[in-house]
Amino acid sequence: QVEVVESGGGLVQPGESLRLSCTTSASISSVDMMSWYRRGPGGERNLVARISYGGTATYSDSVTGRFTISRDNAENTVYLQMNSLKPEDTAVYYCNVDVYERRILRNYWGQGAQVTVSS
Repeated sequence: QVEVVESGGGLVQPGESLRLSCTTSASISSVDMMSWYRRGPGGERNLVARISYGGTATYSDSVTGRFTISRDNAENTVYLQMNSLKPEDTAVYYCNVDVYERRILRNYWGQGAQVTVSS
């Protein structure tokens, strides 16, 4: 069974930074797109950023210029560097990984990491 584990969440003040990490147990050669989502008080899980195997990154408008997604394919790890954090960034952040299992592309979620931005 493929596992996805996030780490690096915590409590910070506005303007500070955090870096989230996510590692998957999937075979290195099988991992495709890696993404970060978040679920805020509204309850909906929204895309924050995603990065292709080749390193092409996409961001939501709310985090563009402040967050940076990156990945280390050899370690099956994706990162989310979060700078200039705002209270509106408070949410549970989820890692999502696309994994090829034989010819089928499947999607796996981590359990989430709490990020709280408060003064």
